[in-house]
Amino acid sequence: MSRLLDRLKTDILVADGAMGTLLYADGIESCHDYYNISHPERISAIHRAYVEAGADIIQTNTYGAKRHRLKSFGYDNEVRKINQEAVKLARQAAGQDIFVLGTIGASRGLRQCDLSLEEIIAETIEQAQILLETGQIDGLLLETYYDIEELEAALKAIRPLTDLPLITNISLHEAGITENGHPLVEAFSNLVMLGADVVGLNCHLGPYHMIQSLKQIPLFAQTYLSVYPNASLLSFSNDDENGRYRFSQNADYFEYCSKLFVEEGVRLIGGCCGTTPEHIRAIKRGIRGLKPIERKVITPLISQEELIYEAEKKESLVDKVKKEVTIIAEIDPPKTLAVDKFVEGVKALDKKGIAAITLADNSLARARICNLSMASFLKDEVTTPFLLHLSCRDHNMIGLQSRLLGMDLLGFDHILAITGDPSKIGDFPGATSVYDATSFKLLSLIKQLNQGQGYSGASLKKATHFTVAAAFNPNVKNLSRTTRLIEKKIASGADYFITQPIFTDTVIQELSKVTKAYEQPFFIGIMPITSYENALFLHNEVPGIDLSEEFLAKLEAVRDEKETCQKVALAESKKMIDLALEYFKGIYLITPFLRYDLTVELIEYIQEKTKSKMAESLSANRSRTAI
Repeated sequence: MSRLLDRLKTDILVADGAMGTLLYADGIESCHDYYNISHPERISAIHRAYVEAGADIIQTNTYGAKRHRLKSFGYDNEVRKINQEAVKLARQAAGQDIFVLGTIGASRGLRQCDLSLEEIIAETIEQAQILLETGQIDGLLLETYYDIEELEAALKAIRPLTDLPLITNISLHEAGITENGHPLVEAFSNLVMLGADVVGLNCHLGPYHMIQSLKQIPLFAQTYLSVYPNASLLSFSNDDENGRYRFSQNADYFEYCSKLFVEEGVRLIGGCCGTTPEHIRAIKRGIRGLKPIERKVITPLISQEELIYEAEKKESLVDKVKKEVTIIAEIDPPKTLAVDKFVEGVKALDKKGIAAITLADNSLARARICNLSMASFLKDEVTTPFLLHLSCRDHNMIGLQSRLLGMDLLGFDHILAITGDPSKIGDFPGATSVYDATSFKLLSLIKQLNQGQGYSGASLKKATHFTVAAAFNPNVKNLSRTTRLIEKKIASGADYFITQPIFTDTVIQELSKVTKAYEQPFFIGIMPITSYENALFLHNEVPGIDLSEEFLAKLEAVRDEKETCQKVALAESKKMIDLALEYFKGIYLITPFLRYDLTVELIEYIQEKTKSKMAESLSANRSRTAI
């Protein structure tokens, strides 16, 4: 057994507090991990401050020192040196009596990580090996893991690399429940089975909610408990003209809470965001004279109410398009409060008996009336279901979940999940693009809501019942290489796909080959052109849209003859529809500039074509029967 585990067997140990908080307080907002090289004296001073405050354990300044995190600052080629220097600085400050943990932070978390799990684990192994090769650490600390799948995979990968203690700290959104919606005791038990020497909590929650979370946790035979709480809830201060995020200065409170942690069986107590050497000094005072408990009364997590599911499930677009030709039509909400023409357009589409009317969510980053509000405004006047786009650009994770719950409450259960065009291309170029999530994470969130769990893992008391589409752009140079993107969206939860408008025969034909392997339907985007100038704009300025040179030439030849130009454009749209229906059953009509008359004409064309085809088929069947 290691020296660290020997101490934990008989004693309660105090770890250090936050590193990033102290650097932020100094106005340092760049790559904190690189300060191991550029400002070693500052890192050393923080380590020494925690040692002087009474810490028995300090951790290396390597929370973000994985290759992909360092790459965002341009330091990915220095991953080895940054981690090695971090160990050197920590060991110099600790001497031989204080323990040093090599810190590895999670990759998946509150911010989107585009790496696959395999790529994340490869980088985790790389960092772990660098830290271990120094021969100067007493264990590894894996911290701030919201995603249990990532933590379990990391633990499985690292455990064979070393006999040193492995401390695994989970982060929670809600007391006692993981982000994946499982009881904390279940997550801890799995980590113990995988070889964790210490299991615990860190970050996001303060002492109170961590104490509540630990009440359900038993004392494990050979694995100990740890906590690294935040100082408090984060607040925003306007004390200076720039404003700052601040934590409460509540060190005395930590002295009181440290005793409560011991009563729950914790043997390793440190601090996370907002904590300082004063907090660590207070914890040291609080545990003075205390010994680890040997027995504990468990308080089970209050059982969450059984989920309520609707008894009757309505037919979705996916069910419909698998059986017959299905039309959905998009019409943009208006930019102004003059909504009469928009309402007129929606009602005209409604009369055509199509499967859904879709409303975009500030497409091309141009501000329009909220699509959820417009759908609610018209809900009682139309019978066609609305399919609402939801953009990650305009909503943080709070807003996304809030909006989705509102959609469910109002009965709008079909969604197109999109990342959204960046705000700088629209009519508010100074606006911030949020992008807490991309469409992948939004798809996963929607499926989680369909399981009755919110983003935090807490029960919603009722499951939502969304059918969700993913956007797909087939207008790329090599369509065959998009299969990985399709499969990633399917894995994230896409029930079907809606394509960008297609204007060339070859794209539809190639798309039919690429999509043949998937059971998820594809709705082919068709958008009528209104003029030669409109065609030029789409072709040259709108990302993801590419018109054929032949079509552009036809329009140019009649550019000054408005009606003729329109007929040529509609003929081209009908030609694309004919080809699309040879391979696909789903058509997605996009209404340009509220020209719903064009969309109506195309709907009637598809419906007439479908009726004719059915009549021919019926006639052929009768002939075979007669024979």
